[in-house]
Amino acid sequence: MGAEHGDAVGYRSSALDVRRLSLFLAVVDHGGFSKAAHAVHLSQPALSQAVAELEAELGGPLFHRLGRSVSLTDAGAALVGPARSVLRSLDAARQVASELTGLARGRLELSALRTLSSDPLPELLGRFCRLYPQIDVRLASPDHPAELVEQIRSGEAEIGLTAVAGIPPGLVAVPIGAQSFQVVFPPGTQRGTGPVRPDELAAVSLIATPRGTSGRDLLDGWFAGAGLQATVAVETGQREAVVPLVLAGAGAALVPAGAARLAAAAGALTATVEPPLVRHLAVVHRPGPLTPAAGAFLALIAEAFPDGASAGAEAG
Repeated sequence: MGAEHGDAVGYRSSALDVRRLSLFLAVVDHGGFSKAAHAVHLSQPALSQAVAELEAELGGPLFHRLGRSVSLTDAGAALVGPARSVLRSLDAARQVASELTGLARGRLELSALRTLSSDPLPELLGRFCRLYPQIDVRLASPDHPAELVEQIRSGEAEIGLTAVAGIPPGLVAVPIGAQSFQVVFPPGTQRGTGPVRPDELAAVSLIATPRGTSGRDLLDGWFAGAGLQATVAVETGQREAVVPLVLAGAGAALVPAGAARLAAAAGALTATVEPPLVRHLAVVHRPGPLTPAAGAFLALIAEAFPDGASAGAEAG
């Protein structure tokens, strides 16, 4: 009886620790105790008490509390990744145990570069949602590969769709082909046939995203390869506004081929570029087991891109 009682107490303590970890991450993700308490449907004192218990168990503060704002201590920052890993492992175990054959429930935590929002993400995600309508999808859309890599490393996202260049050692990368870029000109633009070269486009007013975004890095790199600089007349952080601005006559733009097709259907003039501007893509995740939802998404990608790697290789 005594041993059984001890095991039960230990189990209750572990379950409570998992709850504390989830509440700790709620404060991290929502930027404070008040918003986190509202999100998890707890009173703020109850949430604060749970975090205080976790801090006592770990032997030190996890947050700097400055009025209504909070920031992570070094110990708190170090806990974020392991906490996410613990909760995701538990989620994977629950899904495997209860939905082994049907993927009847679950969540796919996906991050995809914003420049992939027109191609290939919509087709991939649309098919996934049709196949698994009960799976909730949480999609993050960072502007730069480094931001996406950090989301994967920290556990904020489980699967990432990004450029091959910039994937660091220690992550699993599955190549899925390349994304090509084209130029879109405003309706009524007069030009000859054939690809557009950097020297021709250098004299054209362009619409582009700000420096530091992945699309702008590609644009500047393409021009730099010819010893030229782009003439950016309109700079916008609203990526979805680029094609409408082209259609309104504000300038031309280098966009993914998928976006170029949509622009052409709306009346824009499109052209390929020489030298070709392509970005090689990969799906990336951390080593180790994946949730069933993430595994199903990888299987779908392998079917859509049969020439990609059948199994991921650890980058490095």
